[in-house]
Amino acid sequence: MNVMRRPGFYITCAALAVLFLLPMLWTAYSSVHGRQAAADNGFGVDNYRRLADYGTGIGTYLANTTVVALVAVSVTVVTTTLGGYAMARLAFPGRNLLFVVTLAILMVPYTTILVPLYILLGWIGLQNSLFGLGLVMAVLQLPFGLFMMRNSFEALPVELEEAALIDGCTVGGALRRVLLRGVLPGVVTIALFSFLAAWNEFVAPLIFLTDGEKFTLPVALFNLQSGNLGSVDFGALQAGVVTSALPCVAVFLILQRYYVRGFTSGALKG
Repeated sequence: MNVMRRPGFYITCAALAVLFLLPMLWTAYSSVHGRQAAADNGFGVDNYRRLADYGTGIGTYLANTTVVALVAVSVTVVTTTLGGYAMARLAFPGRNLLFVVTLAILMVPYTTILVPLYILLGWIGLQNSLFGLGLVMAVLQLPFGLFMMRNSFEALPVELEEAALIDGCTVGGALRRVLLRGVLPGVVTIALFSFLAAWNEFVAPLIFLTDGEKFTLPVALFNLQSGNLGSVDFGALQAGVVTSALPCVAVFLILQRYYVRGFTSGALKG
């Protein structure tokens, strides 16, 4: 009997789903229910109203986080796609050594390179900049992205590229018109990982941003949690958690079919 058809398999999956979803569902429920959410202790959106008016406005923090995420995703996808193609298709001295050194960065705690990156951004005038923070987040995603894209390109038959070149395509044209379609799941996987990392990052924005109007959503929620004189608005904080999580859930649900295929193509060759 196929294991996928056994009742125990579905029971286990359902139990795991409840285990992961219950905290989020409870947070969503608490954000619209209770004394802080409604005057009659029922259901209301007062928590979200207070969150919208917090600091410079929740819209500002959402916009800042979106800018950082878009910069990180764009730089990561372009760089790892071109780098993965070069690692998989082009023969040059030191290619394997360069790939191993790049992967070795994964073993280094990323917090140890934040100070050198902070100094580097100061040299190029990008300290306290959303664009500079986006570049930092892209740098942190490059090793994993390069690994995924190299394996994704190696999983494609070389004959596809050769046929495109015979038909008159340049190397760039073959990459853009033929190969990118084959590695699209890998590209989407890298974009998804980069987006989630940039959207939820807390330490890097805390270090690189000093202007309160440029804070990202995780930093703003941390300040909300700290409160004034030790007071914490738990209702608004729960509303902030829901607001922060919804874009991640939406992006994942939209791209999940590409994500699963991309993770498989990036992990296997042949």
